[in-house]
Amino acid sequence: MTAGVLLLVTLMGFESMGVGAAMPTLAADLHGTALYAWPFIAFLAASLASVVVAGRLCDRSGPKLSLFTGPLLFVAGLLVAGSAPSMAMLLIGRVVQGLGDGMLIVPIYVVVGLLYPERDQPSMFGALSAAWVVPSLVGPALAGWCAEHLTWRWVFFAIVPFALLGWMLVLPVLRTLPQHTTRGVPVRRALLWAAFASAGGIAAISWALQARTAAALVTGAIGIALLAPSVRVLLPPGTLRARRGLPVTILARGLLTGTFFAAETFIPLTLSRVHGYPATASGLPLTLGALGWAGASLWQSRRPGLPRDMLVRRGFLLSAVGIGAMTLIAPTWGPAWLTAPLWTVAGAGVGLATSSLSVLTLSASSDADRGFNSSAIQVSDLLGAALFTGLGGALVTGLSSAEAPTAGVVVLDLLMVGVALFGAAVTRSRCRT
Repeated sequence: MTAGVLLLVTLMGFESMGVGAAMPTLAADLHGTALYAWPFIAFLAASLASVVVAGRLCDRSGPKLSLFTGPLLFVAGLLVAGSAPSMAMLLIGRVVQGLGDGMLIVPIYVVVGLLYPERDQPSMFGALSAAWVVPSLVGPALAGWCAEHLTWRWVFFAIVPFALLGWMLVLPVLRTLPQHTTRGVPVRRALLWAAFASAGGIAAISWALQARTAAALVTGAIGIALLAPSVRVLLPPGTLRARRGLPVTILARGLLTGTFFAAETFIPLTLSRVHGYPATASGLPLTLGALGWAGASLWQSRRPGLPRDMLVRRGFLLSAVGIGAMTLIAPTWGPAWLTAPLWTVAGAGVGLATSSLSVLTLSASSDADRGFNSSAIQVSDLLGAALFTGLGGALVTGLSSAEAPTAGVVVLDLLMVGVALFGAAVTRSRCRT
């Protein structure tokens, strides 16, 4: 199970790093530069719905079905996106990819909580972060090279055979998982409705932020009406009020990953459009950011005695430093060569805190709600990333343009610094269960 899961996570890392690096070229080729943020938003919104479905499946019948289905959906999405003749078809492929991603990541968390002793869980989460090391080292550069010299379509197609291999490695192991019992599992009939309502709400709000028309205002209001009640169902009670224990832990994940990925989404665009970097070079900071993430995660995994809430707080502060430094890169006079080392700092902060938040979540979970809580932490991740990325797209198109994004990127990064500092403050001694 460990080998199969790590291979699949590695392939997900290749896809994520590759798409981020190739997106400027991809969007230009499909005449969709104005929709630059949408392939990311579509993926995140679909993942949000999928992780909830996967969490319910895991609580009701165990992780087997999700682990079986997730890789197949992911492969189908790769094929659709790679063969897309237009931005609309690309978005459909990204939705299918997102569904597969969500169906896969939740049962991985459940399996870690089910099979690994609590003392070994930090090491397993460290190994999951380490699975991003190879994709981080070669993924952006390879994707950029393909986009420049071959075609961006290979960013999707090249992963397909390896993803199928990972799926085949996991299949024999599924039969060895412990028998799952549904005794005592609460019935949450509203979960599925809330999952798809929240995904639709995110898409509507993101479109409204960028369209800025009368129709967009109505659509945005509908999106808020869908999203607000859904979040209360999908997350533990008290999450939005940062209640001590599990609720503030779940909230912290959304704030942490949301600020990081929103800022990271526009780094390749800034380097390529503002500083004239080729696709290969503009993806390099994503490599070092992911390496910083993996390195910090491995470091914390070898120190299980350190207080997890302390690591979370320091992670937020490091991330704020890295994101804040990106405001110096966005102008044409900015030292673009500093982007890679500075983004490593932000990645290290996120790696330090995310694994600790995962451990805190599992320590607050039982067999009856491990799937729901694992789903909730992924929902928080995706909500934060989707909403903040959508905000970034609105700022870039509203205050500047995709061809000259400096003003929008600076405002976005400053806002994300404020959110990260808020996260550091609100989690102080409150993540302990």
